[in-house]
Parts: sequence; structure tokens; C-alpha cells
Amino acid sequence: MSPDMPAASSSSTLDRMCVNSIRTLAIDAIQKANSGHPGLPLGAAPMAYVLWTRFLKHNPADPEWWDRDRFVLSAGHGSMLLYSLLHLTGYDLPLGEIENFRQWGSRTPGHPERGHTPGVEVTTGPLGQGLANGVGMAMAEAHLAARYNRPGHNIVDHTTWVLAGDGDLMEGVAAEAASLAGTLRLGKLICLYDDNRICLAGTTNLSFGEDRAARFAAYGWHTVTVGDGNDLEAISAALAAAKAETGRPSLVLVRTEIGYGSPGKQGSFEAHGSPLGVEEVKRTKRALGWPEEPPFFLPGEVVEFFRRSAQAGREAAIDWRRRMAAYAAEFPDEAREFERAMRGERPAGWERHLPVFAADAKGTATRAASGKVLNAIAPVLPALMGGSADLNPSTKTVIGNGGDFEPPDSVPEILQGTAGGPWGYEGRNIHYGVREHAMGAAAVGMAAHGGVIPYTATFFVFSDYMRPPLRLAALMELGVIFVFTHDSIGVGEDGPTHQPVEHLAALRAIPNLVVIRPADANETAEAWRVAVEHRRRPVALVLTRQDVPVLDRALYAPASLLERGGYVLAEAEGGRPELILIASGSEVGLAVEARLRLEAKGIAVRLVSMPSWELFDLQPEEYREGVLPRGVRARIAVEAGISQGWHKYVGDGGDIIALDRFGASAPGDTMFEKFGFTVDNVLERALRLVGK
Repeated sequence: MSPDMPAASSSSTLDRMCVNSIRTLAIDAIQKANSGHPGLPLGAAPMAYVLWTRFLKHNPADPEWWDRDRFVLSAGHGSMLLYSLLHLTGYDLPLGEIENFRQWGSRTPGHPERGHTPGVEVTTGPLGQGLANGVGMAMAEAHLAARYNRPGHNIVDHTTWVLAGDGDLMEGVAAEAASLAGTLRLGKLICLYDDNRICLAGTTNLSFGEDRAARFAAYGWHTVTVGDGNDLEAISAALAAAKAETGRPSLVLVRTEIGYGSPGKQGSFEAHGSPLGVEEVKRTKRALGWPEEPPFFLPGEVVEFFRRSAQAGREAAIDWRRRMAAYAAEFPDEAREFERAMRGERPAGWERHLPVFAADAKGTATRAASGKVLNAIAPVLPALMGGSADLNPSTKTVIGNGGDFEPPDSVPEILQGTAGGPWGYEGRNIHYGVREHAMGAAAVGMAAHGGVIPYTATFFVFSDYMRPPLRLAALMELGVIFVFTHDSIGVGEDGPTHQPVEHLAALRAIPNLVVIRPADANETAEAWRVAVEHRRRPVALVLTRQDVPVLDRALYAPASLLERGGYVLAEAEGGRPELILIASGSEVGLAVEARLRLEAKGIAVRLVSMPSWELFDLQPEEYREGVLPRGVRARIAVEAGISQGWHKYVGDGGDIIALDRFGASAPGDTMFEKFGFTVDNVLERALRLVGK
């Protein structure tokens, strides 16, 4: 103990010392880095302290314990608040990592990153995402509890806690997610709102004037207000009330002061996003009754108390394992299924249930084939669940007899147990409403929670509304399956607002996201296999509205080669191609016809199906060279989207038939003709390329 620090003679004194330890760790780390956001940790430390020492069920010795509470710092810029708590409660985050905040190679990056820092549940920073992730986590908890709990055996029983700020609640995704959570009555979701009424550029009165409590009450949330963010007992009572309210999600509005304790910056937007400064750090410590030196000072009794507070979580984890063993003894099949789901394992042999589609020149839309695949594998993949943004009839993403995910008491008793079940939270079909952004973010939260394989569905053009969660799923290496239908100008009469042209390029630009645009029904089945097996990479399935031929695989290469990303669908006569035709999705059928006519003209053509650039680029160089040999410079790529990116596959001597403009309103067949996606145009361009 420093001689400048008074002894903790009472519980209130110790509480105050603990809160100020969080605050001073944060401002010291931010000052040392000369970068960061001190305002939130200074103001929100009391509520975080109460939550982490009195309510949060967690085990620092086992951060991945399945029945732990989930804590999400949605206001991710306040990351030093979380890092301070993780260090103090005993996670594997030594003080040296706190001192190395925001530096190369540290486990304390500027915003929390899942998989990088022990105890961090999701990557946050883009505001509102964490709150929406929390909704998804609460959905996963509710579903798993309904599916696996039995009388006397509550093996899934935990709470999702979110700490959000003004900026989170301003973002549109928060409104979408909060509305959904209220509709679903997610009673184990509690959001602590750091109501400091200051944002980076000034007071929230300039931009955010509504009654937040009334707004969330209108969404169907339980709300409780704490008038003084430093009143630990009032905060504790509010959190207890939120825990007791099991029929609605709760918003706990805690009135705080940003930068609390800083004489020069408390209550000012200047405390939000910049270090306090060396002298202001000293003044703040003096105001808090804290020694100015040394930096990163922690009283022994504070560390002891934090570590002791985490003991309850360790004991809860031990008790849970005992209860899990009793559950497994009584319900062995359910226990095995639950454990497999939580480990992210797939049932052995599940892929044998993938359908095989007969050759059909008329064909079927890949969205329709996808629906058949989904319903073939859903019975043997109980963890698979998801839904669409009010587009199930169009995206074909309903799990037959999977039931609707909804509050149990919203189902009329006369219907419970009838065809169409299961009912309530055990249902596997999620109705997101027209909320693409929240849908994507909730699915990310579900994947982060574990125990489910989440999928989403909407029209491809609306992937624009989902880009933040798509990017974060890729950043977190989470196996979310994003189904996008109506993938091109084939949408037709709805016109350019609904015709995606730049969207393939936009998704392909996201690192770690696998984009698959299958050519026919059998490639679609293989695309689902890849998506289900890719546990550490999200997958976007891009599917047609219009029918496309189902290729006769007796004449063409097997669809299982889709896993290589690109493959030789049909070899040139004699095996020595003069020209390589490359296509994805619906344009593969067009390329098949063009190849036959070119071969009839004596031109040796290799046909390559390229459903996924990402998977192809992962293949060994020998394989890629075998598919696209450098010696064949005459190449044409055909895809009904912008040409961006195709140049790396066609090379300097190649050609691209693409659509570097917006579409128009007309029948789909007319669109393809007018924009040059015809056999005649491919022939003309090919003949010009080979000089014939």
C-alpha cells in the first residue's frame, strides 16, 4: 500500500477505492499511449464495478465456460474500462498488457477484439453493433434454454449484459435491434445506458433530444433510471430490478458525467476521445484522492477484493459442471447434442443428406434449390436456425416444421404441439422484419454466443444495409451464413434499385468473407456444404431469382469441385485450349452454350466455373495454374456485375463481359439480351480475341 493511500476502513471506502482503481488504470494507460477515450471509463466505472462484482456470472479461469453471462461493451471506444475489469478480476491480462495499451502486438487494442483478448465476447467499436450483437446472444440463450432445459435441469440459464452509450442509441441499428428484442420479449437481455449526454462533438442536445426511456418503453422494454451514476446502491437496486424482470428486456439509464473527476474536463466533450494530458491526469488523481505516482498503482486490498468477487463465478462454474453431469446421466442424447452444438461440431455424416439434382435443361432458380437443400439438411443439423428480413417466401429460407422463434406465451394454447411446431423460443425460423442491419448483427451475436449455426436471408441488393455485420463477422472469424437471393439484373422488372451490380465486388473486397455464387442446383448444394463446414469464416451465398439449367454432371465435372472455388467444368477438345471461358452463377449456363458453338467452329475452349474467388485463391499455385494456365492468354470472363477484380483472372490479353453501369426495368430475359449477356455476343468477342 502506498503511504499516500488511506486504508480501506469500511466497505464504502473499499468500494470507492475499487471504482477509482478502474478509473486510474484507464487514464494512465490512455495517457501512456497518448491515444484513447478516457471519458467513458471515468464516468461509467461505478456501474461497471457494481455489475462485475455483484451481478455478472463469469469465471476468469475459464472465460469460455458455456453458461457464463455475456458482457458486451457496445461503446467499444471505452475499451480501457473493460481491460481494467478483466485485469482486476483475474483474467489472463497482466498489467504489462494494460501498460502496452494500443501498441503493436498488445492484447489491449484500441477497441475490444474477440479472440484477441481473454474475456472479450465480441469485437465492438462501430457504435450500435454491440447492442445488436447482444440481442442475438439473448436470442441464442433463449433458444438453447427452450431446446435443452428440462424440469429440474436448467443447464442454459444466463444473462446478456450490454453497456451502451449515447452514440450506440443514436445509431439506426440500435433502434432496429431494440424493437426486435422488445417484440421477442428477451427478458435475459439487460442494457446499461451510460447517459452522460455528451458525444464527441458536443452536447447531445444538439442531435439527440428524445426521451430515451419512453422510446425503449414503446419498444416493449422495462426501463429503470438511476439519477446519480456514482450511487452504487442505487445502481445495484436498478440492476436487481432488471434481473427480476424476466418478461421484457431492460434498459437501465444511469445518469453519469463524462470524464468524472477531471477538474478541467469533467462534463465536457473534450474528455471523450483524447488523453487528459500529463498534468490533468495528476489533477484528476488528486481530485479522486489517489496517489499521483506511480502510474498504474493498484492497492493490494483492491486487487484482493476483485479476485475474491470473481470466486462466486468459479463456484458457479463448478456447480454447473456437476449439474451438467446429472443432466447427461438423465438425458444422454440431449446432452451429447448440446455439447456438440456448443463445441461447434457438426454431426458425423450430415453431408450425406445433401440432395443431388437431376440434369434439367429448363432448370431451377438457385434460390429454390437452396430452399430444398436447407430443408434436407435442417433435420440432421439441429443447430441450424435463421430467417429473413420479411422475405421468406422469396428467399426460400423457411425450415419446414421448424416452428417460429417467438415468445412462448404469444402462441395460442390451442395451436401448441400441432403441425408447424416447435413453438416459442424453440422455433428455428426467425422473423426479423424489415431490419437487415439488425438481422446481420444479431446473427453475429448468435454465432459469438455459440450453440447455433445462424443464417440470414434477404435480396442481394440489400447487402448494403448489412455491410457492418458482414465485415465484423469476417473480422471475428464467425461462421455466419448470409443468404442473398435475386442476385443480378435477372431481377428484371423491379428495376435498378433492386438489381445488384456492384455488390459482388463489394463483398469480395471484405477480407475473410467467402462469397459463393453457384452455377446450378448441384453447385448450390455444395455451396451449403462449404458454408456449414466453414466455422471460422462467414459465407455469403449469392443466388438467382430466375431459373438456370441443372447441368448434366455425366458430361461435366462434378459439382463437388466447388470447394476449390474454381474448376475446369469442361475441357477443350484434345485438352489444349485456345481460349478459356470463365463464368460464375447464372452466366455459367450461357458459357456452356457458347463453348459448344465455339467448339463447333473448331476453336478449342476450356470452360471454367468460378463460383468463389476466395476459395480459388486459397488453392495451391499448381492447382490454380492447372485451371488457368499462363500459356493461354485468350480468356473471357462473363458475369452480370461490374468488371472490377476480374482482370486478375483474365490477364492483359483477356476480355470481360460485365455490367459497369446500373440496370433498367424490363423482363429479365430482355435485360440479359440488351446488356450483352448472350451467346452471340460471347461468340463475337471470343472470335475477335483468338483472331478468327
